[in-house]
Formats: sequence, structure tokens, C-alpha cells
Amino acid sequence: MDIKELGKDRLIVWLKERGMQAYRAAQVFRWIYQRQADSFEMMSDLSKEFRSLLSQEFSIDRLEKADIQISQDGSKKYLFKLTDGNHIESVLIPEKDHYTLCISTQVGCAQDCRFCMTGAGGFVRNLSSGEIIAQVRDIVNDIGEDDMRLSNLVFMGMGEPLANYKNLIESLAIINDGDCGLKFSGRRTTVSTAGLVPKISDLGKDSIVNLAISLNAADNKTRDMLMPINRKYPIETLTDACKNFPLPTRRRITFEYILIKDVNDSVKDAKQLVKLLRGIKAKINLIPFNTHEGSEFKRSDESAIDRFQDILYQSGYTVMIRHSKGQDISAACGQLRWSARKA
Repeated sequence: MDIKELGKDRLIVWLKERGMQAYRAAQVFRWIYQRQADSFEMMSDLSKEFRSLLSQEFSIDRLEKADIQISQDGSKKYLFKLTDGNHIESVLIPEKDHYTLCISTQVGCAQDCRFCMTGAGGFVRNLSSGEIIAQVRDIVNDIGEDDMRLSNLVFMGMGEPLANYKNLIESLAIINDGDCGLKFSGRRTTVSTAGLVPKISDLGKDSIVNLAISLNAADNKTRDMLMPINRKYPIETLTDACKNFPLPTRRRITFEYILIKDVNDSVKDAKQLVKLLRGIKAKINLIPFNTHEGSEFKRSDESAIDRFQDILYQSGYTVMIRHSKGQDISAACGQLRWSARKA
């Protein structure tokens, strides 16, 4: 069994069943997550007998890098092959003074959003907590002594994170553990959802991360067309959940809005969005649609993007335009996996 599938509490239980002290769990985890140990033999402050026992019971696995594509803008897209032959993607994005890593939580996706390449491949399975953690651990190791450090994590890759809730929370416990885990700040960790309303309040209670909502429309008719989940949890239900989300001081919910030409980018759409988000501590990321092969949609014109941003800004919202990176390396989520499936 890959030891990354065990949270600290489960490893402590395993140790106690064998008459060993609980603090050993933290020692083991520091070697795995902070010193990047690939074998138990490397754990020099553990007894030879303990290391032998761990080696008999567990492995410390790495994900297989099936492909790595590097963009002209410095973005790096990893295609990982899992032990069952399935593939997932993670994307390392260079910012001004740090890296952001976009992480997957499922093989494929069941949400079937019309603008998303991942959904076109259908849903295969959830990732285990160890597979989620491994994306972060392995890429931290891959960066090594780079001048910039990886400081921001976004669960916005393949899959709907809240549909894999148990494994998401277990992986976050390791990722955000500042003592013996991967030591990523909850303030710099963001989980994005298409709107799985029943799990939104749970996320606020069970984690310390930021919430992002993939919104993409301000009316139910348009959102129903773009995102089938809206038929089950319509906009009014979703915004109510956001209003009740427990936000720490000075934090806001991020609303992601993909701008699609002649679909959701009009002046009327912008004004509806302003009205919709009143009463919510919100910031808005506008994302011009990343056109990909086979898509029925087109990117909004620059004039429409600027106009949309200006309406939101004049209404008092913090608004960022997030231009897609890595457009020369199959940038849309799912494209690299899709190519691997067809090969």
C-alpha cells in the first residue's frame, strides 16, 4: 500500500496497534513530504527494525510522468499515468514571483459542462487522496532548487472536487499541515466547484481553504445550457450557499466567469452579475474562453471583455481578467489526456 493513502491519524492507529509511539507518524511524514524521501531506508532517525517494518507494509510511490509539455510563457503541463492506466493532468503556472499549481481530483468529470474538454471524455473514477497529494509532492520535487517557489494551489484541474469530497478533505489535511505535511497555507489554497451546493458548507467547516465558484452565467436559462448542474442546484440556491459560507476575516469568495462570445458577454449579462452577487463578499475572475478543437463556442471580442470588466469595476467589485496560459501546449483542461487516449 502507498503510505500516502494514510492520513496521520490512520498511521498513528497503525503504530499503536504495534506498540509504537504516536510521534513516529510525524517523523515518517516529514521524511515523505518535506524531505521527499523515496524509500524508508533514507529515514536515518528511525531504527533499522522500524524502517524494515515500514518497507514490508508500505511503498512510497511517485506518479509516472507520461508527458510534459512546456509553453513559451513558461507554463508546464504534466500528463501523469496512474497505476490502472488512466491519465490525469496537472499544470504548473509561473506568476510574477511564484508558481501556482492546478490540481486534478478525478479522472474525467461527470458535470458535462458544455465549454469544458474534460467532460467530453466522460467520468471514469475519483482520484484517491494519495493520488491527489502526489501531484503536489511530485511537482514540488520536480521544481527542486528553482528560483521561484510553489506557493499557490488551485483545485481547478480535471474533475469536480466536491464530488470527491472525502478524498479531497483527506488530501487537504496533508497539503495544509504545517508541522509534518506539505506546509501549504490555507490562504493560498483554493477549491473550485461547479456548484455542488450540499458540500459547500461542509468545505467551510472541514477545511481552511478558499472557495471559488465556477459561475459563468448570471441567469438560470444560460447557466442551465452551459452547466447541467444548475438544473439541480439553480443560481438562487448556489448564491444562498455562498452567503452562508463561513469566511475568515478579509477573505472573499472567487467567482469564475468564462466569457463566451454572444452567450454571456453582453452589457445585460454584466449588469445581471452585479445584481446577483450583491450581499456576497466576492471577487471576480473573468476568463476569456480558451477555444479548443471541436468547441461550439468562441472567445469574446476584446471590446466585450473590457466593457464587461468596466461595468463590474464601476459597481465596486475587484475584477481580474485571467488570460489562459500555455495556449501552445494543449492548454484546455483534458486536452492532453484526450490526446493520450486517442494515441
